[in-house]
Amino acid sequence: MAIRKKSSKNPPVLSHEFIVQNHADIVSCVAMVFLLGLMFEITAKAAVIFVTLQYNVTIPATEEQSTETISLYHYGIKDLATVFFYMLVAIIIHAIIQEYVLDKINRRMHFSKTKHSKFNESGQLSAFYLFSCVWGTNILVSENYVSDPTSLWKDYPHILIPFQMKFFYISQLAYWFHAFPELYFQKTKKEDIPRQLVYIGLYLFHIAGAYFLNLTRLGLVLLVLHYFVEFLFHISRLFYFSDEKYQKGFSLWAGLFVFGRLLTLILSVLTVGFGLARAENQDLNLTTGNFNILGIRIIVLSSICGTQAFMMWKFINFQLRRWREHSSSQPQSLKKKFVTTKGRPSKKERENGVNGTVTSNGADSPRSRKEKSS
Repeated sequence: MAIRKKSSKNPPVLSHEFIVQNHADIVSCVAMVFLLGLMFEITAKAAVIFVTLQYNVTIPATEEQSTETISLYHYGIKDLATVFFYMLVAIIIHAIIQEYVLDKINRRMHFSKTKHSKFNESGQLSAFYLFSCVWGTNILVSENYVSDPTSLWKDYPHILIPFQMKFFYISQLAYWFHAFPELYFQKTKKEDIPRQLVYIGLYLFHIAGAYFLNLTRLGLVLLVLHYFVEFLFHISRLFYFSDEKYQKGFSLWAGLFVFGRLLTLILSVLTVGFGLARAENQDLNLTTGNFNILGIRIIVLSSICGTQAFMMWKFINFQLRRWREHSSSQPQSLKKKFVTTKGRPSKKERENGVNGTVTSNGADSPRSRKEKSS
């Protein structure tokens, strides 16, 4: 994410600089078209597909449950239109955070180009991770998924999900899809694009996989756990940029990162390897959304374990690089201290120097008088 320099000259309309500088306004106008479409009867049916969640099923109240009617949702092809609209919303929110929060802090702190791009990245991701953690935790508590771990695999397939759960997944897909055009809008350096494409692709692969395979409960738990650990890393990096002596946050993140990887593997194996493997219905059925067969379970576990191994490999390399930098900087500081101590004269030498200076400026020393008499 490079520094965006605002020039006093107005760039040509629809030029590269014009689109980059005014992309938030352009996207806002496109989103406004869908909202205005809700006001007219001719376009309302098409606009509703983009703005509101689709495929709702109303379950009437029964005698056993005296509650009101419940509206549940499942997924379909129309969800792509909803993801597109909220991707536009994510671009607008991204621009608001960048202009009104991060750019103001950058102007005060006077960061270098490298720190500027990393600060913007951590600022955007920490806000997203915090919001997603709070939202996901609220869903886990309200749906009692935390108090009953067996609900992660019980009554699979979980084809019908509540409104908050579906909206959460739609928002997650929209956010990570919006990261692709942001690479262009933020003028990302060419050497940083492959790294960002890798982690954006991993997020989309796992979130979309959990959504379409009806593993939304397991995916929600793993996302909240992962987002919390990543939030600690990025918030620690923000504090580190303001004060480079701050290292406690990285130590806490390192411990929780390893714990999060182990807990992710345990929950995945417990849900997919034991819970779904012992279920009675293990036939592939696209109509009912049942994907509980051996081949798909192996693919799911392999993808999760492979991703955790990849993240641990990146984590180990990151820690080794930090240790090398710390060990290389420590001898230099000791060397500077040694040179300073070595160049400083001792107390006896300073006294001799003072005496020599006095005798040279005043009376002759005894040795000089003896030489003169001879």
